[in-house]
Formats: sequence, structure tokens, C-alpha cells
Amino acid sequence: MIGFEREDPGMAGTVEVAMRWSSSPVNRILGFANSRPTPFYGGTHMEGFRRGSVAAINTYARQRGLLTAADPDLGAERIEEGLTAVVSVKLDHPEYFGSTRGGLGNTEVLECVVRAVREHLGSWLEEHPEQAAAVLGRMLGQARTG
Repeated sequence: MIGFEREDPGMAGTVEVAMRWSSSPVNRILGFANSRPTPFYGGTHMEGFRRGSVAAINTYARQRGLLTAADPDLGAERIEEGLTAVVSVKLDHPEYFGSTRGGLGNTEVLECVVRAVREHLGSWLEEHPEQAAAVLGRMLGQARTG
């Protein structure tokens, strides 16, 4: 289980993330903004989570030689297989969009969440090499066979 909470003045709020990969091919990724459910990738916090995860996984894989310069990056769809995650932001001034006002539109949240996820997931991968090898082995095996 990977989990962290980070306060960021750049977005005037806090981001909390909990995530875990399983052997199931199904993913379940939930988003919340000020405790209000947001649709799957319904806003800047969810896009930030996706970009941060992709950046951390691909950086780690390249540093370890699991992906060569000739290999394409692992995409979000591959990285998210078997992932269960909750992404929650609490903001002083949330801005919602869409007819149901379900998506979060605060533009400053995107880069703050990318940075937080990239740093925390990257650190977790470094600090847990056996678990990281298992997670990446599954992703890379699927990428090569799928």
C-alpha cells in the first residue's frame, strides 16, 4: 500500500493519495474534491494523478534499465491495470465544471498533484525494490505480450 498526504500552498490545499496494485486486471480509481465524488478522470486532480504515476513509473523503469531508450514509455492504461487508488484533494476554493459540476477545474491543482505523485511514488519505488520489481514486472510483461 502506498499512501501519502501533502499540503501544497500552490493549490491552496491538500492532496491525499492511497494506491495499491493487485493481480487483477481490473482497476478502480476514485477521485474526490472536498469530499465530493468526481468522475473517473473528472478533473485536474485526476489528470495530475495519471500524469504523475506515468512519470514516476517510466522514470524508475528507465533508471533501472527495464526500459531502454528504444522502448516506448508505458502508457497510463498499462500502468493502471490492477490499480486501486483513491485521490482526494481539499481546496480552499474549488472550481467545478460540467453540467453536473462533478469535475474539478482548478488549473493549479494539476501540476501540484503531478509533482506530489511523481515524488512520493518515485520514493516508494526506490525504497521498496522487491515490490517495485513485482509491479513493474507485471506491467512490462503485459506490455511485451499485449
